[in-house]
Amino acid sequence: MTVKHDEGSAKPPTAPHAGELGVDTGGTFTDVICRVDGALSVYKLPSTPAAPDEAVIAGVRRFAGDAASDWRIVHGSTVATNALLENHLARTAYVANAGFADVLTIGRQARRELYALEPAAAPVPVAPELCFEVDARTAADGSALVAVDEAMLRALVERVREAGVEAVAINLLFAFLDADAEQAIEAALRAADPGLTIARGSRVLPEYGEYERGIATWLNAALGPTVGGYLRRLEAALERVAIMHGAAGTVAIDQAADNAVNLLLSGPAGGLLGARFVARSAGLERVLTLDMGGTSSDVALIGRELALTSKTRIADYPVAVPMVDMHTIGAGGGSIAWLDGGGLLQVGPASAGADPGPACYGKGGTEPTVTDAHVVLGRLPASTRLGGDMGLDTAAARAAVARIAEPMGLSVEAAAAGILRVADEAMTAALRVISVARGESVADDSLLCFGGAGPLHACALAEGMGMRRVLIPVFAGVLSALGMLVAQRSRERSISVLEKLQGINAADVERRLAPLREAAIAELADEGVAAEAVRERVSADLRYAGQSASLNLDWRAPADLVAAFHDAHAARYGHRFDLAVELVNLRLHLAGPVPDVELPAVAAGQGRPEPAATTPVHGIDESVPIHDRDGLAAGQHFEGPAIVREAVTTTWIAPGWSVRVDAVGNLLLEA
Repeated sequence: MTVKHDEGSAKPPTAPHAGELGVDTGGTFTDVICRVDGALSVYKLPSTPAAPDEAVIAGVRRFAGDAASDWRIVHGSTVATNALLENHLARTAYVANAGFADVLTIGRQARRELYALEPAAAPVPVAPELCFEVDARTAADGSALVAVDEAMLRALVERVREAGVEAVAINLLFAFLDADAEQAIEAALRAADPGLTIARGSRVLPEYGEYERGIATWLNAALGPTVGGYLRRLEAALERVAIMHGAAGTVAIDQAADNAVNLLLSGPAGGLLGARFVARSAGLERVLTLDMGGTSSDVALIGRELALTSKTRIADYPVAVPMVDMHTIGAGGGSIAWLDGGGLLQVGPASAGADPGPACYGKGGTEPTVTDAHVVLGRLPASTRLGGDMGLDTAAARAAVARIAEPMGLSVEAAAAGILRVADEAMTAALRVISVARGESVADDSLLCFGGAGPLHACALAEGMGMRRVLIPVFAGVLSALGMLVAQRSRERSISVLEKLQGINAADVERRLAPLREAAIAELADEGVAAEAVRERVSADLRYAGQSASLNLDWRAPADLVAAFHDAHAARYGHRFDLAVELVNLRLHLAGPVPDVELPAVAAGQGRPEPAATTPVHGIDESVPIHDRDGLAAGQHFEGPAIVREAVTTTWIAPGWSVRVDAVGNLLLEA
């Protein structure tokens, strides 16, 4: 197989042309995958949370040396997501119409605790003293009721200057119909202070719904200084980098800096692209996916196209820009096990992260984690070398798990098994949310597990979901990085319409889409994508007149779309209404060519492979065989219990499961 993990082969042979690098930064590890002349090599190194760019640059230098500018580099970043989760946001002013300065604080009045007499106060996104009003107004038809004037602008600029902010978010009513007022405010602020980060709602999210648009605009501004600084450091060191955005496409680094909110879920989006790419190599059109890293787990249901949603919530804020449709929980290999006030075992959401990491890393960690539980039970053998060179400290893992075993009156092994059961149930619940809770039966589908920790849980999760087939993809431990290599350059654009669908015709749709298309194609052209190579997909958000929730369907003739919406509503909610259908938003997806990447074939073989070693595993009477994944050949098969080890992940094959190796090295498991 052309995939190598050893020190001597980590850097590919010198090629007459530039190679390609996919880089994914996680909470614990930074993964790099390199492609030169069709050969793929991988490298995994600890993340550097205090300065994430350091690990990224080190990973790139590992392969490209000082010639990074000659390589195609695609990077999935966690900087935006982490800044939001950790509340590391810039001091930001919020500019609204008179009477609407508190929209972000009021929100949608949806109570998290419906029956609590004294519910906890929700966080205030922007402090009242940083919310400013202008006495300008646009009507619902886009006409100007009160236009901005020079006196308004001078007064606003002075108040913003006195506030000492780093960023400004501008969100005026109906600016998605006429952006003149927002543009005038932006121009005045930039003239007064060119260093300000400024976001306006008519550019960030030109859709109706002042609260959701306001949150997206505020996040874009508040994340801008952190994300922009990070990207500038990367660009200075590596010169040419494309950034994965949350809708599973790439954008040039200079444009990414102005669209910080679109970089939320950047890394996980790469994982879904990699999952779809590898699933197709195995002949699977639909898979349920689990990406389990060191800090969290992401789950999704993938069909022919990646599903996007505008209803994502991160840190309890609605993020209405288009992103991959996934569900995330705080359960990863580094999730810490603990006992609550009643003595019950809990796992996560706190994580040991990369530093010090799980106790078994031998870096000073003392808290018991999911990874430590695997080490105690023997499913992660003591001979494992994480990332190819990091050994395991079994004694430290046992000492950490003993911290919760003793209070519960259990053996260390029983406590470790309990940790895994709790973590498995949390992930199974997440898988149900994204599938059966939406009316999707997955019994006949395959579960695709990846990430550094995912394959250790694959069999247990499949059994919990009633699924009989599992795919452990080649490059499972760095699949998000592989997804970076197969990502297309793309743009997502939208515009609110808010008209009865029956009154819409093709000319109306084209009139609204034309300026969005022209601007997006120009951006893609700046990134080297020819206009004739751009692929387009148009979709529509639809609802019954009087509803607030909508469904997204691919665009077609309005009469056909009406019938399709009735059917889709009945399929999702179990009923349909004899009501007019309203077109809420038009959505435009534009993408360049799919990168020409193929998985290399592995050598053919037959029969059962000879294990490289054996190891004791708790609960198994006989020693369990260990297979090195690089030594497996296409066509070989074996039964569990067994362990498949590799530099970037470890797979636990439970008793009652069988394994077959396919042509490119994927592991196909069956119950």
